[in-house]
Amino acid sequence: MTILYNSSLQKDTFFLTGFQGLEALHGWISIPFCSIYLTVIVGNLTILHVIRTDVTLHEPMYYFLAMLALTDLGLCLSTMPTVLGIFWFDAREIGIPACFTQLFFIHTLSLVESSVLLSMSIDRYVAICNPLHYSTILTPVRIVKMGLSSMLRSALLILPLPFLLKRFQYCSSHVLAHAYCLHLEIMKLACSSIVVNHVYGLFVVACTVGVDSLLIFLSYALILRTVLSIASRQERLRALNTCASHICAVLLFYIPMIGLSLVHRFGEHLPHMVHLLMSYVYLLVPPLMNPIVYSMKTKQIRQRIAKKFEFIKSLRCFQHG
Repeated sequence: MTILYNSSLQKDTFFLTGFQGLEALHGWISIPFCSIYLTVIVGNLTILHVIRTDVTLHEPMYYFLAMLALTDLGLCLSTMPTVLGIFWFDAREIGIPACFTQLFFIHTLSLVESSVLLSMSIDRYVAICNPLHYSTILTPVRIVKMGLSSMLRSALLILPLPFLLKRFQYCSSHVLAHAYCLHLEIMKLACSSIVVNHVYGLFVVACTVGVDSLLIFLSYALILRTVLSIASRQERLRALNTCASHICAVLLFYIPMIGLSLVHRFGEHLPHMVHLLMSYVYLLVPPLMNPIVYSMKTKQIRQRIAKKFEFIKSLRCFQHG
């Protein structure tokens, strides 16, 4: 589809892009995306419902899991309207205020997820290395403070980005390479120097994701030291098994992020499709896989979900009987 530009339209609008060259197949491409979004929503809502309704799961570990599920839901809902809008209605235009708002939520929730994963690693560290004081260290009030501080830190660090972008004049075509708005991509369309945006962007990544990843690594180094000091092999395996779901969640978050960064930095020669698919993997795979991983690897969650399905099945049998 050819887009005709005029100065007034360019001033207030960006144009999103689906899969270039495959516009005729957007209807079919929307099917796996709809399935992914539906699975993300149902999976994370199920996790939240199970934790909310089962009092035995009202513990620090599951409170942090609920925070992760909420963050994943928010990240999914931040991209869903524009992604499905392009596939279903070819709705490529997005106003600059709406674009900057979407950008704010996508980047903020990504940083919140990193922070929540750090909080979960602290939870595992305290549970394994200092179990006798677990309930006194991770009190409900402290957990709420950790959640609020994660949100506040992320929001305050991302808040300047829309204002830094707003000061630019955009002299390029206003066509974005993705179906959603990202800071790195929008600033490349600016006519003037983007050094400030580059430096601030690197600063934000370094003091959030960089610090979080180092502290997660440190917490697991201390956990491993404690586990190796346990005499019983069975107890060592049991302790490590309580960390399995969180380790999977950390890998699901950081591996796509590192992959996307490498593609952006060193993959200029790669086809645009590779960049596009990596960005979707980064934004959609963690929210998709986290509920699946925790349902499969966490016995308590798995058992509660199974009970819910058994209860629903018994109700249906009773109604038909």
